[in-house]
Amino acid sequence: MQSNFDVIVVGSGPAGSAAAVQARRAGLSVALVDKATFPRKKLCGGLVTGRSRKAIKAIFGAEVEGQMFLKATEMRFSAKGRLLADLADGPPVHLTMRWDFDEWLHGFALEAGAVPFLGQGFTAIDETARRITLKDGTALHYGVLIGADGVNSAVARALFGRPFDPETIGFGLEIEAPGTAMHDYVEVDLDAAVWGYGWAFPKHHSTTIGVGGIKSRNADMKAHMAAYLERCGLEPDAIPYKGQFLPFGDFKKVPGRGPVLLCGDAAGLVDPITGEGIALAMESGALAATAAAEALAAQAPETALRRYRTALRPMHQSLREARMWRSLMFPKAMREVFLSAFARGTSLQNKYLRLLAGEIEYRDLRLMFLRKAPKAAIRAIGRKLRPGTRAEGRP
Repeated sequence: MQSNFDVIVVGSGPAGSAAAVQARRAGLSVALVDKATFPRKKLCGGLVTGRSRKAIKAIFGAEVEGQMFLKATEMRFSAKGRLLADLADGPPVHLTMRWDFDEWLHGFALEAGAVPFLGQGFTAIDETARRITLKDGTALHYGVLIGADGVNSAVARALFGRPFDPETIGFGLEIEAPGTAMHDYVEVDLDAAVWGYGWAFPKHHSTTIGVGGIKSRNADMKAHMAAYLERCGLEPDAIPYKGQFLPFGDFKKVPGRGPVLLCGDAAGLVDPITGEGIALAMESGALAATAAAEALAAQAPETALRRYRTALRPMHQSLREARMWRSLMFPKAMREVFLSAFARGTSLQNKYLRLLAGEIEYRDLRLMFLRKAPKAAIRAIGRKLRPGTRAEGRP
């Protein structure tokens, strides 16, 4: 059995499969290690945005089509049941079940020639010897190791002692409501959780419903979930919840060490506003593989991280912009201002959709909001002071 590989990829979700395909395209030998076998369950809304479609085409050479995907062009935005916007003709998005989607991408990695080691994780990483030991005792040697093993990354834990900071990371709850989809549009509730949102995504035979937000700001996420399910017309306790940490808004500025790289959720590469993680996972996986190929070609695997960080700069800058945007959206003092601006601003709504489609960046959205915020604030104050209401400090 082959035990020496140019690249070992741990995790074969979107990030790992993209890394494996890109590394094989560069002519590298690749071992693909995953603790699960495919198909396997994954908590995720399964929203494939325009940006994700572009990444799938660029990396895997595939189109988002067929029975695996449900196409939707209508998106509804609400806030605790109050309709903010119903956008009936936006850029199309596609909804999919992650166990089907991940197995599909994993298949491309196998077709490209990656050698699978499935159904077991690893017990140790020896960075000096550049070796990992699998649970069955198999030792695999690498030139570059790519950790694409999700938010609870064992590779990140081996490097840094823990995979994430529980004080800054997000947490989500989700159910899969079986039967015919509740509706044919994508719904996002921008006020379903504190510093977070809720979602109801139709699928061919179910509806994925969930809430998520910064964990430290949501002491009782189950209460938020129950309230959102009631607004969706469901009994809160009818279906057991699934929970998962969400690494949005806390990306790792140094995603690895030397010839060990982290990508996707393992590197915290998730949009803190939209929750978009699939596109960033695939893009970062491909960038990690390219950095590995360049480092190995230079016979300097220890330079892989430096090369990877350079390639990640645009993505990191976009995530910094998103965090600035989140600081405008989510604080309690600004909440009604933002919701009012979003409800009244068709240009703001359209820019949000273009953001999901990967057509614009956050700096464009932030500048639009700043132009609209003063008028929105005046309208919000006016609603509080209109006849029949009582302003603070008045009899």
